Amino acid sequence: MSQKNILGIFSSIVLLLVLAVSVAEDKFKAFSFASSSPRVADMGLTKAIAKVSNTEEKIAFANNRFSFELFNYLFNPHQQRNIFISPTSIAIALTMTYNGANGETQSDMASALNLTDLSLKDINTSYQKLQQKWQKADSPVQLSIANSLWAKEGVPFKHKFLKNNREYYAAQITNLNFSNPGAKNIINSWIKEATQGKIERVINDITPEDVLLLINAIYFKGNWAKQFDRNLTTVESFYISEHFSKPHPLMSQTGKYRYLENDRFQAVSLPYEENQLSMYIFLPKERSDLATFAHELTLENWQQWSNQFHLTGGEIKIPRFQLEYEALLNQALTDLGMGIIFEDNQADFSAMTSQSVLIDRIKQKTLIEVNEEGTEAAGTTAIGITSTSLNLAQPFEMIVNRPFFFVIKDNQTSTILFMGSVVDPK
Repeated sequence: MSQKNILGIFSSIVLLLVLAVSVAEDKFKAFSFASSSPRVADMGLTKAIAKVSNTEEKIAFANNRFSFELFNYLFNPHQQRNIFISPTSIAIALTMTYNGANGETQSDMASALNLTDLSLKDINTSYQKLQQKWQKADSPVQLSIANSLWAKEGVPFKHKFLKNNREYYAAQITNLNFSNPGAKNIINSWIKEATQGKIERVINDITPEDVLLLINAIYFKGNWAKQFDRNLTTVESFYISEHFSKPHPLMSQTGKYRYLENDRFQAVSLPYEENQLSMYIFLPKERSDLATFAHELTLENWQQWSNQFHLTGGEIKIPRFQLEYEALLNQALTDLGMGIIFEDNQADFSAMTSQSVLIDRIKQKTLIEVNEEGTEAAGTTAIGITSTSLNLAQPFEMIVNRPFFFVIKDNQTSTILFMGSVVDPK
């Protein structure tokens, strides 16, 4: 521990990303925490983003690249572990914090978030517009985003930092006596309300060094555009590995779907009501596996695949599942280029407060439920590697009875909201 920390000179910022995803019957909950870390600029990405004319599209493009980079860091082919993250939730919280960064801290955050060619005003304005598009009041699919800043009483924060978060992110800003034992209960009550009661407790303690808690809460609830018939759900073998399987409920449906198949995987898009959101499921071929498929998960491939889906008739079987996931993201974000934000002798958040502060902890915990009524969806756009799809003259059959990857995408903006992989469905 540095001498500065021993003397208590540096105080800490905590970023908490709270995520709740729900099915039609309010059976789902999920939540997460997050913070930031450093990385080197990608010139190819900068040129690719420059070709996108609309600033909101540039933000979606940057978010999607960040999504795949983060997933690839978290995915471990040697661990039989399910993954579920909301990269958009992480990106929003980090961007709110970015408003308080200066110097090398600001440039490292911009690089890691793929925002190097965008001004702060453009970034903030675009996120404001994107959040408004994601949260359509008249949509049967409920996607709500809530942001809040909880500032330690007596610590001065810069007017512009607070103004930007209030104006562009609709953040609720509250000064709170952190030494009061009831402070965490006040914040947890806000989280419970923001997640429609799905998440009741996130904050277990507030340390003496904490000066700011920044929270982004995302709540999602939606029905499939075409719901699965519970009478057609059957218990079948799910092959967790080549040598191990277990009985598990598979939901079944026939119809016409946006479908893609090549020599490496099958993929299908399942829309939610009004087609605002979709879930994309990618199933590696039997002679392949999830680890091999993960090597192909890049923004460039994702966009190319997205353009190759065609409406095709067939039968699908997908597992009914609940998925819980928890990970500390400090190291992941450090490896992505944002490590400076955790360093007590380097972090520069002087645009936030005159007090010396750093990001202390970043954690994400999520839970999702997928059943016959609904869940959530994803998709995106990019440029990249050639992948030839198969010519399908006959109806397809896609039985998701082994490890698979999935994404939930906002179709209007092409933003990836959630992504994950299921190795062992529960």
